[in-house]
Amino acid sequence: MDFENEPRPQSNMVIGENLDAISVAELEQRIIALDSEITRLRAEIAKKQASKATAAAFFRS
Repeated sequence: MDFENEPRPQSNMVIGENLDAISVAELEQRIIALDSEITRLRAEIAKKQASKATAAAFFRS
């Protein structure tokens, strides 16, 4: 899956903000958005680690 080409939704979320006034539906939407962002970040980490491993293997040869 190519996450770079997907539009990122703009959010008014603030990490650590008070959640008392936020509805259950909005909290669930935030969880979905955060899960999606975590997946995107993990994919980028994997891509960078693979690139680093490829470079290391090339220079060891």
